[in-house]
Amino acid sequence: MAFFRLPIAAEEPPSVRGQGLLLRTPRLEDFDAWSALREASREFLKPWEPIWPADDLTRSAYRRRLKRYAREIEEDAAYPFFLFRERDGALLGGLTLGMVRRGVSQAATLGYWMGQAFAGRGYMTAGVRLAAHYAFDTLRLRRIEAACVPYNLPSMKLLERVGFQREGYARQYLCIDGLWQDHLLYALLRSDFAPDTPSP
Repeated sequence: MAFFRLPIAAEEPPSVRGQGLLLRTPRLEDFDAWSALREASREFLKPWEPIWPADDLTRSAYRRRLKRYAREIEEDAAYPFFLFRERDGALLGGLTLGMVRRGVSQAATLGYWMGQAFAGRGYMTAGVRLAAHYAFDTLRLRRIEAACVPYNLPSMKLLERVGFQREGYARQYLCIDGLWQDHLLYALLRSDFAPDTPSP
């Protein structure tokens, strides 16, 4: 049954534009901008992410990352994106629609990160809306799930602005900053989604 598995054209890498932003699949030529933004934002991101491997920002690790991304897209398992500002091409952060489940689930898990210099300016809210467009319109999912630690108030507010609803509390859900931490669980259904948002 075609409904349960959506083939994505391999010759057309995933991308979506809107609100002055571009979401697209990471490329090798993005390495310098990506590594610089991640390094400049290291302390800002540390409380919200798993511990980085020692070689995380090296070109060889980035190449391995791209290979994994290509495999995940081909397998309809995950869809990674970088978020760019169109007017100057600045890399702002990244989002992933991961852990795609087909069959009777038709769901994915959303993760995202924002460079410190661009945080708090509405870019990621718009980026999450674009990712939701892609999930619902292109991937034809019915549900996007997300989780955040209970003290990450900016992330909670972002999800709620987009229309995510809090559904639960998961104890020791993910290992973040070296500790197994509880998380609030959110979800956005296709029927919840109101796509319009002002440009950042």
